[in-house]
Amino acid sequence: MHVNRRNFLKLAGAGAVAAQAPNLLASHPPSPPSGSAIPFQLGIASYTFREFSLEECIEMTRKLDIQKLCLKSMHMPLDSSPGEIHDMAVKVSEAGLDLYGGGVIYMKNALEVENAFAYAGHAGMKVIVGVPEHELLELCSKKVKETGIKLAIHNHGPGDKKYPTPESAYRLVEKLDPGMGLCVDIGHTARIGADPVADTARFMDRVHDIHIKDVYKAEASGNTCEIGHGVIDIPGFLQMLLDKNYNQVVSFEYEKDGKDPLDGLAESVGYVRGVLDVLN
Repeated sequence: MHVNRRNFLKLAGAGAVAAQAPNLLASHPPSPPSGSAIPFQLGIASYTFREFSLEECIEMTRKLDIQKLCLKSMHMPLDSSPGEIHDMAVKVSEAGLDLYGGGVIYMKNALEVENAFAYAGHAGMKVIVGVPEHELLELCSKKVKETGIKLAIHNHGPGDKKYPTPESAYRLVEKLDPGMGLCVDIGHTARIGADPVADTARFMDRVHDIHIKDVYKAEASGNTCEIGHGVIDIPGFLQMLLDKNYNQVVSFEYEKDGKDPLDGLAESVGYVRGVLDVLN
């Protein structure tokens, strides 16, 4: 095998995974790399645990020693009362986790925009990962200014008529409030034939969140796989984030094995931590 820089980092990361994997699901797993050269934190997009309760989602996140959590509606229903939202947010906080965001939240009319920002406000979220209709972007920008809650528009790749690529979202928000930005899903970015590394770097001034994953093929049919098993240059992506001094959250959204995701997710987390150890 030709051992170029990318392959070297993959091999080094894989070695670190092997060293860490036995402990990842232990009751006291190792903390993630915390060197000053790593400005971002790792998180979980709770769609990963879509088949599980909020309590199970919290517990699995803690087992992975990850502190940042972005909740999807199956774990914190959008129609919950302010009191119910508060109670669920407290449950997350008391477990030692930071409920930094919510989503993906779809917004099809003005009322849904108002409700999304109220929901995020009651929960103390800093960012909404959302998919608003194009005609609602000005209203969303207004709500961002009013509340201080950022909106990160999520790209969904092939088949997404609204925001198929990071660029498609960027061009619509670049002249709006700076809190209007992107949640770059690097799996969907690869699936549509774009370059996750180059596109994230190009639009970094508006990247407010990232969904990290790997896919088997850079095609519409490319399904999610364990990170390090697919075609995305994860070491190159992480190096770019370090070079750009990205200081928000990089959340794992592991869509494979919905009913039993923890082993594959743990391998993915271990791979990313291993690569970061090498890069740091």
